[in-house]
Amino acid sequence: MQQSTPRALNEVLRSRGEAAGLIGVILAVARAGSGIAATLRRARLEPGAPVVGALERRNVQGEQQQQLDVIADELLLSALEACPAARAYASEEREQAVALRDDGDYLLLADPLDGSSNIDVAAPVGTIFSVLPAPAPAALLQPGRRQRAAGYVLYGSSLLLVLATGAGVDLYVYDFERDDYLLAESQLAVPARHKLYSLNEAYHNDFEAGIARYLDFAHGAGYSARYVGSMVADVHRTLLKGGVFLYPATRRAPQGKLRLLYEANPMAFVMEQAGGAASTGPGGPILDVTPHALHQRTPVILGSTAEVEQVLTHLG
Repeated sequence: MQQSTPRALNEVLRSRGEAAGLIGVILAVARAGSGIAATLRRARLEPGAPVVGALERRNVQGEQQQQLDVIADELLLSALEACPAARAYASEEREQAVALRDDGDYLLLADPLDGSSNIDVAAPVGTIFSVLPAPAPAALLQPGRRQRAAGYVLYGSSLLLVLATGAGVDLYVYDFERDDYLLAESQLAVPARHKLYSLNEAYHNDFEAGIARYLDFAHGAGYSARYVGSMVADVHRTLLKGGVFLYPATRRAPQGKLRLLYEANPMAFVMEQAGGAASTGPGGPILDVTPHALHQRTPVILGSTAEVEQVLTHLG
């Protein structure tokens, strides 16, 4: 599907003095996002067989791919192929990065469709993305602090783009009639404290002792729990309402489950830009981790600064 240029989004970014190449990459992601949204809306209506459900294959992490994982990945790649500033594309769905051109200034890393296992029940899903400078096409293993932009597209009751380029966090809402992303709110700020945590407690018996201690504290201190099972949805709620999102290490997954480059780094960048915090736990801030592998995993604790610190006090 041919997507038009999101003019309003382009004008906001230009007015803020963002580099033309960076704007081009962000607009490519935005166009892909509206294309993914259109595909999701019609996923069950396609003639023949609907494009929902799992494929009989797994991605590089050994996870079963959904049909829409692959479609979203292809839409992102197609948008970047038309972007002169994009040098390479790395995806959770691909074993290796895709080199696009020799003279692009930026690298894009993405989880094309986070929470895709929720599609069959119409729960919110999203696209998470990270933009890095491109000193070389293979320079994908950079700490998160070097990100030039990061954010996510949320496919829910509204189509939202949450974007950080180093000077705060902006929220855009897609206008389907205008085929454009309109700035709805600037300088989002995560509340400093909120007695709310987002965690899959089904793994309680598999968590390390520190997380179990935190949960005992939270239960006794009157905290509420909210968990969708889509990182985009859970982090978005945490960004707007406050609290803490946790996806910690477990005994069966001591390195964590979430991908550092595709999920943790971009969400940590957004949360810190909004005044929050993002930590691996004992390993320190997520954005300070030096990656050693493209599909590296990490524990994740992020959200309101006071709530993240509260978790860390229980980890010892």
